[in-house]
Amino acid sequence: MTGPAFEDAQRELEGIVQRLESGEASLDEAITLWERGEELYRVCSEKLDAAHGRIEELARRVEAVKH
Repeated sequence: MTGPAFEDAQRELEGIVQRLESGEASLDEAITLWERGEELYRVCSEKLDAAHGRIEELARRVEAVKH
């Protein structure tokens, strides 16, 4: 999967949330930040879903070896 690493995306997303919560962003900046935040959220969600799938596959393999 291309794009930023999970940790980088999460860090940037946290910064965006802080900026939006501060109330100091102009309307145009807030809209841009919100759009970027949605993009980063999707990246993080996709990476977590992929990791979850890999973990489930590993768990199935471990169970298969036990039996």
